[in-house]
Amino acid sequence: MSYEYSNQELLDNVAAEVRICTKCPLWKGRKKAVPGVGSPESQVLFIGEAPGRSEDIEGEPFVGAAGKFLDELLSKIGFPRKDVFITNVVKCRPPENRDPLPDEVKTCTPYLNRQIIIMQPKFIVTLGNHSTSYIFQKAQLPFRGITQARGKTQEITLLGMKIAVFATFHPAAALYNAKYGDQLVEDFQQIGKELLKRGIASV
Repeated sequence: MSYEYSNQELLDNVAAEVRICTKCPLWKGRKKAVPGVGSPESQVLFIGEAPGRSEDIEGEPFVGAAGKFLDELLSKIGFPRKDVFITNVVKCRPPENRDPLPDEVKTCTPYLNRQIIIMQPKFIVTLGNHSTSYIFQKAQLPFRGITQARGKTQEITLLGMKIAVFATFHPAAALYNAKYGDQLVEDFQQIGKELLKRGIASV
């Protein structure tokens, strides 16, 4: 009799590998790797860039100031944090919160790909340049920066699956410029409408 592994078990396996990963130099400076958090059964996946200082300490994505803003945005559309899955392109904090390097993205994204394959989400929200660039590239879509890409839902084929993707700014951008905060609120209102249109409810 064969045993079917649950999404939770499969995601836990990925997380266990991430926590001991030494495939790129970022592991040397980390306190904790940050695999991802949320509902393993969610049809909605949020992908950020990389852990920051608070995330590195706690081992969970989006727990600092940007994370609090993300929680507010999620609650406004009726999707509490526990009902989505949140992860990053890169699972360890780059020094001084610099942008992830191309080699770091290349080395780390097989973990993200496995998370996507396990969950088979119907809807992906990319937060910021790096996650949008990566997903668009995997889907063979042109990417000319987050400002042009944001605010639109695109139907893509990703890792052999048909998925809707919606790009928006990283919540951290709103901490430095109120304009981005207003645009994030607009974008999340649109995300809420798109999820409703597709019959995707919170878990």
